[in-house]
Amino acid sequence: MTVDETVVAVVGSNDGQAQLATDLSTLEIANGTKQTGEQLAHRSHDPQYNQKRSDPFQFGSRLLGEEDDPFEFNAWDHVEVDDEFKEYAEQQYEMQRQAPVSEFDKFRFNSDPAKWWNKFYKNNTSNFFKDRKWLQQEFPVLDRLTQEDAGPVTILEIGAGAGNTAFPILSRNKNPKLKLHACDFSKTAVDVMRNHEAYNTDLMQADVWDVAGEELPPGLGEGSVDLVMMVFVFSALSPLQWKKAVENVHRVLKPGGEVCFRDYGRGDLAQVRFKKGRYLEENFYIRGDGTRVYFFEKDELADVWSGKLNIEATDGDADADSEGMKPKFEIEELGVDRRMLVNRARKLKMYRCWMQGRFRKV
Repeated sequence: MTVDETVVAVVGSNDGQAQLATDLSTLEIANGTKQTGEQLAHRSHDPQYNQKRSDPFQFGSRLLGEEDDPFEFNAWDHVEVDDEFKEYAEQQYEMQRQAPVSEFDKFRFNSDPAKWWNKFYKNNTSNFFKDRKWLQQEFPVLDRLTQEDAGPVTILEIGAGAGNTAFPILSRNKNPKLKLHACDFSKTAVDVMRNHEAYNTDLMQADVWDVAGEELPPGLGEGSVDLVMMVFVFSALSPLQWKKAVENVHRVLKPGGEVCFRDYGRGDLAQVRFKKGRYLEENFYIRGDGTRVYFFEKDELADVWSGKLNIEATDGDADADSEGMKPKFEIEELGVDRRMLVNRARKLKMYRCWMQGRFRKV
């Protein structure tokens, strides 16, 4: 139940890029050494400097300075959008608000979202998405849990789609006691996973499950999961479903269990480029294939997962469940991953924005 980040192009301005207050001459790279002189390691085209980041939430270290040529590299990290793009984005948002989805279509898309995801996976099988080989880099806990001596480990992936997260995890797994439950509420997606050549029932179980439903995943009870993966799935839910989804994740996790989260951020190019007739409500849209997508603010996500949003919603309600009003998760990390991707041949810029977090059950 996920549409991954698809790179699309838009013409932007060459000026006005925001610069982080970081001294590039003393920037530390992954090996802990400092680079000085004209050629910094992170700006070199030499493959020997293609090192992994030591801090996943650093989100890269290629920073765009005022005198840099933005088209020297294919991507730059921590780039704030320029004034021209901000103005364009606000104009787009207003246009979207003025031409929302009709009430008839709103009911059609919201009443049975699984129908549209089934159609999506019928038309786009496992070849549509690239395997997420970056998972261990962004979420090092996966590397620890898949070591040979990690012991019994249960991982639940929610919104597993065609298995582009599950199968890369299994391909690097050395833990004979690992069990990976891959769930999606699209039956078609689950069938794709079960028919995959790497599907091994000794290590993996794929099932149909709605994270915002009343039941827990097949084969899993309360407090039975060590790690939950949620990669581009929360955005497919209506805001009215968030509370129930968070509650279900909390129920299935062991005390101290962790959620690894990545999804779309507000202002991502995918949001800005929506045309008329796609706006459901603020930051919530219908794609051309009928699937839904939400674009999050950082503070909004923190409120949802910490339980603050639920507290505000039930404040003053004498019948509210006091246990349900307690914070659900500690926000271990929550970062905004902003990147500017470029098409150097066509001189095009693409501003992307994603949210990445780790939440721990309390």
